Amino acid sequence: MKEANPWHERDDFWETVSPILFSQRRRSNAPIEVEQIISLLKLHPGMRILDLCCGIGRHSLELARRGFQVTGVDRTQTYIAQASGQAKSEGLNIEFICDDMRNFCRPSAFDVVINLFTSFGYFENIEDDRKVVTNVWRSLKTGGVFLIDMMGKEILARDFRERDWHEEDGFLILEERKLGRYWDRIETRWIIFIENKRIEHQLSLRLYSAVELSSLLKECGFTSVNIYGDLIGSPYDHRAKRLVAVARK
Repeated sequence: MKEANPWHERDDFWETVSPILFSQRRRSNAPIEVEQIISLLKLHPGMRILDLCCGIGRHSLELARRGFQVTGVDRTQTYIAQASGQAKSEGLNIEFICDDMRNFCRPSAFDVVINLFTSFGYFENIEDDRKVVTNVWRSLKTGGVFLIDMMGKEILARDFRERDWHEEDGFLILEERKLGRYWDRIETRWIIFIENKRIEHQLSLRLYSAVELSSLLKECGFTSVNIYGDLIGSPYDHRAKRLVAVARK
């Protein structure tokens, strides 16, 4: 039976995978990743930054600790509540908003927008991706920068495994992957075991190559796009770890 809502709109999915997406290892990586972003984009304290799909706010919090003015947006209320609670406990002035990234737009409000950890390509209709990018373009000041980080199609082709498993903070995660006929999407089945419980979820992501992502960004108004293989600015070549696009308005 087809689910009433797509996977990315299901709170039970995001609540189940929260300990996996935001494991201790990944939380501890946030300061390093923020330092890399600051260096790559040559940021300085006081800049206004939008963390789009901020999750529990691990990058938003670290940016605020370093003197940036931060707005974090995510569609999952429990994530926003957790992020807001942590900011309050540290006395950090961060604006957290629960909203769908297809809807959020604040014209000419930000110097920088970041979208990290493959938080793009969720939607079945590519026009929704285009809407997100257009909203980002509108939300940036003239000369503003959009950094988007994802698993590129080229990297996936190099490293693809049909089945895989790993352990993360007490979870056992089994993954089964299938590619779309034209490499347009990847369908992933997650089976998660924790405390003698078995939980299964299906995910679907649109895949982008470097040229496809660059074209989308330029079609939506960005004047230049640079592509890197990680957040430190390595070349996007056969050794690339991620597809990182830096687009300027």
